[in-house]
Amino acid sequence: MNKKDKKHPRKSPALKRPASSATAESAQQDDNHVMEWIEAELQDTFDETLEIEFSEPMLSMELRKLYRAQHPDELDRKVYFRNLLRLQAELIKVQDWVQHTGAKICILFEGRDAAGKGGVIKRITQRLNPRVARVVALPAPSRREQSQWYFQRYVPHLPAAGEIVLFDRSWYNRAGVERVMGFATEEQVEQFFQDVPEFERMLVRSGIILLKYWFSITDEEQQLRFLMRIHDPMKQWKLSPMDLESRIRWEDYTKAKEDMFERTNIPEAPWYIVEGNDKKRERLNCMEHILSKIPYYEIPHEKVTLPERKHDPNYERRVLPDELYVPKIY
Repeated sequence: MNKKDKKHPRKSPALKRPASSATAESAQQDDNHVMEWIEAELQDTFDETLEIEFSEPMLSMELRKLYRAQHPDELDRKVYFRNLLRLQAELIKVQDWVQHTGAKICILFEGRDAAGKGGVIKRITQRLNPRVARVVALPAPSRREQSQWYFQRYVPHLPAAGEIVLFDRSWYNRAGVERVMGFATEEQVEQFFQDVPEFERMLVRSGIILLKYWFSITDEEQQLRFLMRIHDPMKQWKLSPMDLESRIRWEDYTKAKEDMFERTNIPEAPWYIVEGNDKKRERLNCMEHILSKIPYYEIPHEKVTLPERKHDPNYERRVLPDELYVPKIY
């Protein structure tokens, strides 16, 4: 190699290619950059999932040991994450199918306090479009609502075509907390039991896919989770006076639940019980079951091509004042 070659290695004959080959190389470089971006995005997705899953409570060592002793066979984290992401990918296909076909899906989440309903709902909706999948968690009824037909306050929240609605507690409040706590009379509860089967049949006849889930945990597990909430400042907000009262009336709630199953488990809208002592298995099992009950199929999509950005050579970006920017503390 002469001195000229050493000074100008890029001019070596090996790098002189036809224009078509150079174009192909440029396209390959673009593809490599795209893959790098995708990998970075997947890492961000994993970090986001890990952040949501990070639920190590701020507890004493004694309580941590107790919790781990109660859950010796907890699902392996790698198995959990792999299946969680797979199921969330399938739920996106369900979302596409719902939008494409105009389907209407309504899912009710009921169960014991601290049984994990909110955790399941969070994982279901985590990757979905909030304009398609929305969560309904109604507060206590107002005086006006108390004077209405019982189901009236729930009807406006039912799904329209192309929507998925998840009720974090539903009209079954009347069969549970309202009945046990004395917020509804025996006559009102009896009227509810007479009305709800026909109400749900009407929903199904209107084309709504109605799924009803009851999240079940043991007496000991609920006690442990309540203790965790009491001692964890990050979770104390979850513990309400009503939760504490439900702990006292465990057996009353059990009787109310059994009566509810007997009178509202209809062929058109059966109940499905999700065992929830292991939160990770609970989430995956419920998501798998939801997918099995929806007749979705993958909707083909046209390949998306990113358009070229238009550049105006005469445009000059303004310099914005510093006070508009969030301080870079981190």
